[in-house]
Amino acid sequence: MTDVEDRLRNAFHALADTVDVRPAPRPSPRRRPAAPLLAAAATVLVAGVIVVVAATPLEPKPAPPAAPTSALTPAPTPVTLPNFALLTHCGVDEAKIGDRFYEAETPLIDPARSSPPGWDNPYQEGTMTLTSPDSAVFRDHFGHEVRFRQRPGATEFKHICE
Repeated sequence: MTDVEDRLRNAFHALADTVDVRPAPRPSPRRRPAAPLLAAAATVLVAGVIVVVAATPLEPKPAPPAAPTSALTPAPTPVTLPNFALLTHCGVDEAKIGDRFYEAETPLIDPARSSPPGWDNPYQEGTMTLTSPDSAVFRDHFGHEVRFRQRPGATEFKHICE
């Protein structure tokens, strides 16, 4: 038996000694028993502890040297979000992707501040491709394409249409 196993066994015995054993209340008919969920969580927790303890090196290893940045460094793999609904009701000016706000490099705003001609209203379905951490491209099946840049620090849309 390894030292890790001994420490885990001792920890579980110490924990078991502190548990107050009482009859469990009967679950109401509307609630599902939590035992399977708790058993799964305990299994994941124990497996995670064993992996962390087993993966901890005895001596710190020096960090590998940083790779030099060059023109040959491959670009990050783009992430495509299919079925993206781009808000077009007041024009194509901004997009919210996850918790980040982006603005169009070339906004498409109708003079009446509505969706541009040839675009659906209030949303245009298409794909949004994150080409880098701060840029994205929206494309739809009509051939529309709009490039967006992240607005650092933004927590809401610049303007909300009515």
